[in-house]
Amino acid sequence: MKQAGLEFEEIRILLDTPETRDRLLHYSPTGRVPVLRHGDLTIWESLAICEYISELVPAAHLYPSEPEARAIARAISCEMHAGFSKLRTHLPMDCRARHAELGVAPDVQADIDRITTIWRECRQRFGSTGDFLFGSFTIADAMYAPVVSRFITYGVTLDPVCQAYAGALWALPAMQDWLSAAVAEVEAIAHP
Repeated sequence: MKQAGLEFEEIRILLDTPETRDRLLHYSPTGRVPVLRHGDLTIWESLAICEYISELVPAAHLYPSEPEARAIARAISCEMHAGFSKLRTHLPMDCRARHAELGVAPDVQADIDRITTIWRECRQRFGSTGDFLFGSFTIADAMYAPVVSRFITYGVTLDPVCQAYAGALWALPAMQDWLSAAVAEVEAIAHP
């Protein structure tokens, strides 16, 4: 939404507390995040939110204009949204810490290898006009932003193409705002 130039109010709900689910159910029928409320409309699923914003602000060009690139952008967004469970489980998002010493298990490495293959292929095939997967920022980049954060937190070594992409995403003002907000939080969620 920031990349599309929209103003919005973010409501922060502390996770993993006895009150979390009830607080979330006040906003979301699933009791999960993210959720977007726009007037009387509630959208409780991340890709649906992205699609809605893309339709709401077509001038933001949140998908590539060329049909083949747009199809690939949607496919890799869906793959990120529905996949990479080992990465999500074993490298949980933690913007405030650095854990390079933990190493990466082989099944997690398979997820990392698939992600970096996607990044290299998109940059080579579609990314020549800018620093992102399809040149300019798209929904696909938004979907992979948490992965970049995980790669930094856990010291994942990247090839030069993937490192340049991760650096471009990391440097976005919207990403820096998100990271600054995370650093300002004082709570911690225990993770094994």
